[in-house]
Amino acid sequence: MIAIMSTVLNFLMEGLAGQECEFSAGQTVFCLGDPVRHVHFVRRGVIHLLRYQSDGAALILQRAAAGAILAEASIYSDSYHCDACAQEAALTYTVGRDDLRRRLDASPQASQALAQHVAHEVQRARLQAEILSLKTVQARLSAWLAWNGALPPKGQRRRLAGEIGVSPEALYREIARRG
Repeated sequence: MIAIMSTVLNFLMEGLAGQECEFSAGQTVFCLGDPVRHVHFVRRGVIHLLRYQSDGAALILQRAAAGAILAEASIYSDSYHCDACAQEAALTYTVGRDDLRRRLDASPQASQALAQHVAHEVQRARLQAEILSLKTVQARLSAWLAWNGALPPKGQRRRLAGEIGVSPEALYREIARRG
């Protein structure tokens, strides 16, 4: 999947001037309400799109890893509708939003490549919504594993707990129960 998506993203970026941006773990990439001037293509690391609830809890809207467009809906927005934060050291390649829009307007192939990418992201978002609608930790983890295949390494399981909307402790108990 990443190889295919990288091909799509490379095609979208082809010929566009841009720059690499490095983010350390915990660093903010952009905030809710910031004007959209650039589009970030993730090359390395993980960046989360976050929406904070009234109780302060963070809802992960996107887990953007290598091969992803961060907040692709922002291509057609004037301001960001959420926050973005690097979960680990990350590297993005940024291009001007207006430059990318001109490319999409001028190239049916580029528009189709973006549409394919966005269709894939819609599938992932629907899966995420389905997982979060499940009532038990067991059901949520099973659904996540059906899509992703295997558990992440031990150091990344807290992130998995956040993705499936359970406490780390509940996730660890379910993993231990499975043996």
